[in-house]
Amino acid sequence: MTLNSRSGAARRSVAALVCGALAAGGLAAAGVAALAPGEASASSHREAPLISGTPQYDNTDVYAFVSPDKPDTTTIVANWIPFEDPAGGPNFYTFAEDAQYDLHVDNNGDAQDDLVFRYTFKTHVKNKNTFLYNTGTVHSLDDPDLNVTQTYDIELLKMKQRHVMSRKRIAKNVPVAPSNVGKASMPDYAKLRHQAVYRTHDGATSFAGQADDPFFLDLRVFDLLYGGNLSEVGNDTLKGYNVNTIALQIPTHMITESAHQPIVGIWSTTQRKNAHGHWTQVSRLGNPLVNEVVNPQKDKDRFNASVPKDDGQFLKNVTEPELPKLIEAIYKIKAPAEPRNDLVDVFLKGVEGLNQPPHVRPAEELRLNTSIKPTMHPKRLGVLDGDKAGFPNGRRLTDDVIDASLQVVEGELVGSKNDLGDAVDKNDKEFEKTFPYVALPTEGSRGPLAKGTKGGADVRSQLGDALQPAGSSGGSPSTTLIAASAASGAAGVLLIGAALAWWRRRIQRPY
Repeated sequence: MTLNSRSGAARRSVAALVCGALAAGGLAAAGVAALAPGEASASSHREAPLISGTPQYDNTDVYAFVSPDKPDTTTIVANWIPFEDPAGGPNFYTFAEDAQYDLHVDNNGDAQDDLVFRYTFKTHVKNKNTFLYNTGTVHSLDDPDLNVTQTYDIELLKMKQRHVMSRKRIAKNVPVAPSNVGKASMPDYAKLRHQAVYRTHDGATSFAGQADDPFFLDLRVFDLLYGGNLSEVGNDTLKGYNVNTIALQIPTHMITESAHQPIVGIWSTTQRKNAHGHWTQVSRLGNPLVNEVVNPQKDKDRFNASVPKDDGQFLKNVTEPELPKLIEAIYKIKAPAEPRNDLVDVFLKGVEGLNQPPHVRPAEELRLNTSIKPTMHPKRLGVLDGDKAGFPNGRRLTDDVIDASLQVVEGELVGSKNDLGDAVDKNDKEFEKTFPYVALPTEGSRGPLAKGTKGGADVRSQLGDALQPAGSSGGSPSTTLIAASAASGAAGVLLIGAALAWWRRRIQRPY
């Protein structure tokens, strides 16, 4: 397979290919609700009927990359709880206590996990006699005013043939970064984020907490294909939404088979305890978009409950994919010939000579060659643009997986050159330069300030202006407040008087 270096020339934006195919095929429509600021089913955001009803267990995305500032380590980022509205209080977003959030590593290519990093969470409430998430301004993770907190443990499980060979707790009672309630409640959220970064005795670094959703794309497909005339194209569907993030940075030698076999396969799962007390897998994710536009409705829930070694049951979905056929039917762009062995190579085995392990068993894993050092200037299309440190060799936060995947599905690697994309080329927020790399979450109190206030002002001293009708002027805050109060009082007196007069007339009537 030849990997062609691509120029930086302007690319043709045909986001309608994605939206049209999805809408026509009904691949992602199930379970999608009307959600502001947009409507979408993104990279495993509400992608299957069962998991869409239980967002605490819904794994939305997985990223794996050689750490750009620590190239002897590998970073895994996995996200849960899609479409977190920042103002979603008073019950803000927590990890489930009856769940096991697992990060899996296959270091020999046999489609079975060799290592599992398991996160489990506990919720703590200081004062159960209040509805408040925080009872005052929060300055630290141990602040008594942070009423609802979470902590987590990490276990490292060494596996063989899906059996636990050893178990070691590498972290205990680590604090979780809270939901970003707002600037009044958490004036220095970056400080809280920093306090939630934890270093283990084994040299790993961990973080759990809220973050901006790093996935960027335009999939607002349900308004008659982007408004019926493509007028809505190029909008980041997930702008303004948050997720709950687990990030783990590990010395690379801890997860690879050897220095001679540096390729690992990575995926995440969620297990939930059922009514009988048994753990059941309810969510699974490796490569992006697989359970959205590759698996049909009949396979989505089954895929979420399956393991990579059994992925042969879904092979036809890859070799005879539905998406190119839908694109051909709607937009008359000829679908590449089947069977699509090029897709098997890229998404199930890894690209030969790049991130395909020896003796690989085809399986849906995010495969990363940890020996390829990160670049100072990553290209959003990754390998398609000559950047071998990017997708599908792992997945960085900045990789444009929508454009790259669509171009590959439409035959980029088998001679059908194309520049398809969704016109969203980067995230709405800048990513951090150091661990955990994800952007800070959008705060719950965002929005226009009250009239007469300025950023950083004490809103309590501006209450009068907040009560002032829009477009009005004059008067100090105190006089405005007094006037408003007086007007309210006068209105109340008038109402009471009118009611008394009506009652007197009523009792004097003969009927």
